[in-house]
Amino acid sequence: MPTTKDRSGRSRAVPRPFTLWREVLTAYAAPALTAGAAAVATGQRDLAVAAVTSIAGTSALVAFLVGAWLRNGGRPRRWTTGAPRVVVAVALVLATTGAAALLGGCAAEWLPAHTLLPAAIRPERLRLDLPVSAALATAVVTLRWRSTVAR
Repeated sequence: MPTTKDRSGRSRAVPRPFTLWREVLTAYAAPALTAGAAAVATGQRDLAVAAVTSIAGTSALVAFLVGAWLRNGGRPRRWTTGAPRVVVAVALVLATTGAAALLGGCAAEWLPAHTLLPAAIRPERLRLDLPVSAALATAVVTLRWRSTVAR
């Protein structure tokens, strides 16, 4: 990581700029690889399918939506840059987790009744996969974004 000297002559690390495509790619790859590795290690076929679909897909989508919102102003801007970064992260995590839990619950009920799903896909996993993925992606993207914003 590049360094710079502040006025007192001490070196400090300069964070990389917030790049949305990099955040989305990481938000997809990290859970896909970790959940996929766990699926292989435990022999859980449904987890292997979920790793690259509902888990990583949700994470990437939420990282994109939250990152784009923050990058383009995060209205009201004063709140997202003025409040402590933990407060901003917790508020956004609660909002996205609630929305993802609602969506996951609705999808888990609707999908089996209206689609022909293969046996390897268990829609009831959506109740847990979506909110957990949304919470993790939101926390990481928000904290990364805040580390690049000048106060």
